[in-house]
Amino acid sequence: MSDTKATISFTDGTPSVDFPIYKGSIGPDVIDIRKLYGQTGKFTFDPGFMSTAACESKITYIDGDRGELLYRGYPIEQIAVQCDYLETCYLLLNGELPTRSKRDQFVGTVTKHTMVHEQMQRFFQGFRRDAHPMAVLVGVVGALAAFYHDSLDINNAAHREISAIRLIAKMPTLVAMAYKYSIGQPFIYPKNSLSYSANFMRMMFGNPCEDYEINDVLVRALDRILILHADHEQNASTSTVRLAGSSGANPFACIAAGIATLWGPAHGGANEACLVMLNDIQKMGGVEKIGEFIKQVKDKQSTAKLMGFGHRVYKNYDPRAKLMRETCHEVLGELGLGDDPLFKLSMKLEQIALEDDYFIQRKLYPNVDFYSGIVQKAMGIPTDMFTCIFALARTVGWISQWTEMIADPDYKIGRPRQLFNGATRRDVLPLDQRS
Repeated sequence: MSDTKATISFTDGTPSVDFPIYKGSIGPDVIDIRKLYGQTGKFTFDPGFMSTAACESKITYIDGDRGELLYRGYPIEQIAVQCDYLETCYLLLNGELPTRSKRDQFVGTVTKHTMVHEQMQRFFQGFRRDAHPMAVLVGVVGALAAFYHDSLDINNAAHREISAIRLIAKMPTLVAMAYKYSIGQPFIYPKNSLSYSANFMRMMFGNPCEDYEINDVLVRALDRILILHADHEQNASTSTVRLAGSSGANPFACIAAGIATLWGPAHGGANEACLVMLNDIQKMGGVEKIGEFIKQVKDKQSTAKLMGFGHRVYKNYDPRAKLMRETCHEVLGELGLGDDPLFKLSMKLEQIALEDDYFIQRKLYPNVDFYSGIVQKAMGIPTDMFTCIFALARTVGWISQWTEMIADPDYKIGRPRQLFNGATRRDVLPLDQRS
């Protein structure tokens, strides 16, 4: 029990109440209000849960004021440079970075589970060809429970482990299948000799008629995108996965719920929105009209929005953005796209945002979505697939958070409360007496 207390007093005659204060290893202290309703008959009111800690976690920590992101204590700047995506997965799942032997074993296990059940090909055929890939992904990930029902006992640690491996391993295959289905090309089976990211790119862009040539720069860029999006504390989709999991739902259903939440434009669709914005400026006249667009953004009466700048959590620079910026310039240089009108426009917009006092004072720095959208566009990934790539990256974060919650002996089904302001009790009148 905590020795530090918070005393809450009331002006309506309710007696004062003491609540314990708990300190995390880093970050703000929390007031334990679990007994608030029982002792006072009152709830707290916190729309958006911006001042509420709904769980304990050891996985990811964000300090928005300092622009800091830690995976299991390691700064994202170090992880993104010194680790690959599967090492990052191991870290998030297990709490420590792997030794060489454990890394090799983990990579081998994931690699052997990349294929999906052959009958899933027929499952895809039930969708329209023009269905949004995220709609397809929500369906097929949820359907994994029907194909791999031998690992659905959430109280069995071995079942939880194999479900995590299956999700991490099969998600690239499913995302690539969703893309291939949308463009009418045959599915490409995984190739075990390739790395995780290289394998995904081959399944996305390869075809049975010719060998796919691996570009190490693009593979490295994709791997960095996956690392930077692997987890991000208790965001909307992660909270959804935890809430769904608190009911005892199987992990495949919980991840499908997370994907559905990520699909929202305010969450996972931000990088797609950046490309839409850049295309709109291009239609206005491109670089020549960028000054006019900036004036509209600054005008409070205008509906113009600057997408990909600033962040709800990071009140300083998004630490992922600096890393993604490096990757962005590397990819554009590799592909010789420096003179492409859209990419010239994006770089000019970046320059203005970093130099204009209006943006500097408001800390509207380019965020990770701004650069990742540009990188994916340059790599040939269509905009409606951007959120699918995000889901692929975030799967390990979701399943790590889900596993942590299930293993917590204190976890219970989520049940948020409400401030009810509708009609009070009333009686039903006979039909002919209703006005």
